[in-house]
Formats: sequence, structure tokens, C-alpha cells
Amino acid sequence: MLALLLGAPAASAHGGPIVLEVVGDGSHGVNVVATWKKDRHPVRDIVIGTVVATSTDSRSFGPLQLVSAPEGQNLYRIAQPLPTGTWRVTVTTTEPAETQKTVNVVARDITAAPESQQATGAPTGPADMTLTIVVAVGIAAAAVIGVAAGMHLLRGKRPGSTEPR
Repeated sequence: MLALLLGAPAASAHGGPIVLEVVGDGSHGVNVVATWKKDRHPVRDIVIGTVVATSTDSRSFGPLQLVSAPEGQNLYRIAQPLPTGTWRVTVTTTEPAETQKTVNVVARDITAAPESQQATGAPTGPADMTLTIVVAVGIAAAAVIGVAAGMHLLRGKRPGSTEPR
């Protein structure tokens, strides 16, 4: 019972300001990752926000709603793709905390790699490198979680006993 009570403050540690990481997706999209400023944990609450963009040639786009991305709990994207161009993108959130972040994003069409590069599987540019990095980080994270879980299980057993402490 005491362990449950001592674990409760860690669960309620979230709250307060959030931090937004805003980046273009390499094409016409904008991705937003929300984390708690205090502990940098993912914001699992629903993030409500809008995006407004102004191009270098004075066109405006938005406001657009942020929508939850299927790839992660704290990952959001814009509801519609940006038109081609260089944009100054401002993301403003109202829930779970008010915050604002402005970045420059280039929206462009992604061209297919020449067949010779596709056949060899050679990386074709920054998007391929980003995917490679994301996959490598995911595999490393899974390995760390597996090792941590194994250590936790081993710590719970007495030497020569099958019962937890």
C-alpha cells in the first residue's frame, strides 16, 4: 500500500507549461511534438491548438487546427498541407497549457529517386536518413526497455528463491 502511495506523486508530477517542437515533415506537412517543460515527458493529455503560416511572399495560410497524428500520443500535425514555399509557421496551444512556437518551414514536393538509386536501396536524401535514425532510435529504446524490465524482474527475486521480496 505504501508503495502505491509513494508512486502517486510521480504520476501527478505533470502539469504546468509545455514545450513544443515544431518541424516540417520534408514535404508539405508540419509536425508538432508536445512535452512537459518540467520533466520533458510526453504530453499525453489532448493538445488543443492552431497553426498560422505566412510565406516569404506575404501569402497567409490558416488558422488550421492541430490534429493528433497516429504515430504517437504527443505528436500532432496540421489538418491541411502547406502550399509550396517557405513559411513562417506559428503554433499556438490553449490546452493543456497556453504556449506558442514560431519556426521557418519549407514546403515542397518530394520527388521520386531515380530507379538506379531505388534498386540499390541507397539513401536518397535527408528524409531517408531521418527514417533510418528514427528506426535506429526505436530499436535502441526497445532494447533499453527490455533490459530495464529484465533487471526489474531479477531484482524482485531472492537468490535461490522463486518468490518476490
